[in-house]
Amino acid sequence: MQSATPDTISDFVGKETGVSDWVTIDQDRIDQFADVTEDHQFIHIDPEAAAKTPFGTTIAHGFLSLSMLSRLARGSVVVLEGVKMGVNYGFEKVRFVNPVKSGQKIRGRYTLMSADSKVPGQWTLKYAVKVEIEGETKPALVAEWLTMQFV
Repeated sequence: MQSATPDTISDFVGKETGVSDWVTIDQDRIDQFADVTEDHQFIHIDPEAAAKTPFGTTIAHGFLSLSMLSRLARGSVVVLEGVKMGVNYGFEKVRFVNPVKSGQKIRGRYTLMSADSKVPGQWTLKYAVKVEIEGETKPALVAEWLTMQFV
């Protein structure tokens, strides 16, 4: 994990801040996500039916891949020294480019696009994030992710 002070955070803007480790998206994780979100579309949970699709197998929900950003961010984003908490603030853009097939591994690649403080002690950081799929040329998704850190 990289850390910065309010005076040095601008040094990270425009730079890649980190690449996460690989995380396996297995069928159990997909099934649990389907249960939690009540999204039981066959393409996610029925291997036999999914085998007949162009994907040839079940795929992760796009929102499952997106929800992994927090996990993938560990060690890949900049944390302000003295941070009391960090929260999701939203997204400027999200595109689901390539489905993640059951059993594939993903990782996050983070680039800090901006860091702004409009309220003392409250920072909005915008990251360009690419979720890569091991062995694939096209990423699972690309996003501009807004986080907020309170110091």
